Amino acid sequence: MSRNPPLQTAEIVREYGPFDGSPAVHGVTHDGQRVWAAIGSRMVAFDPMSGETVQRIEQAGDAGTAFDGKHLYQIAEARIDKIDPATGQVLASIPAPGQGMDSGLTWAEGSLWVGQYRDRRIVQIDPETGAVRRTLESNRFVTGVTWVDGELWHGTWEAEESELRRIDPADGTVLQRLQMPAGTGVSGLEADGGELFYCGGGGSGKVRAVRRPTHRPAV
Repeated sequence: MSRNPPLQTAEIVREYGPFDGSPAVHGVTHDGQRVWAAIGSRMVAFDPMSGETVQRIEQAGDAGTAFDGKHLYQIAEARIDKIDPATGQVLASIPAPGQGMDSGLTWAEGSLWVGQYRDRRIVQIDPETGAVRRTLESNRFVTGVTWVDGELWHGTWEAEESELRRIDPADGTVLQRLQMPAGTGVSGLEADGGELFYCGGGGSGKVRAVRRPTHRPAV
């Protein structure tokens, strides 16, 4: 398998935000209908069709966000909070594996998957205890993380360049690369289960919808 597949150009189909005057987006997830963004001191949910903010939760979040079908998960410094999206109540907390150096977050296969930015890796952890189940190494800084249709994707943001990368979940081999436009960073990342990725835009305060490619490059 190729470890340096050719770059494809990411197709941005829509931009949202900034939200509530916040200068940054740290984490992004999708609950099946709405997109959630962690913007520092709170989480906001918006309708991806209208772009309107439809819910706010006062919840600290400086990195990734995830949804397990019922609960939200939010990285806040050195912990991951499990949150009732209806009330905003924190139901439980576990230690984050990077102890405050974590980035992306997603839910898949009964586990939380945590990006670790400068450590250049993705860690699969037990959502109840935080125990590490698996570690995948990357050759780039890791930002957002998402699973969709059995595919593991992560964002990169390094030297003012960002990509979305599909990797082999067994060994971390890079299988596909989507290059974001110059000056467009990727902080959080989540798939909607269909044809779109939602990408946190870091200090732009925006969330960008990127078309998920339907074809796979030869490997």
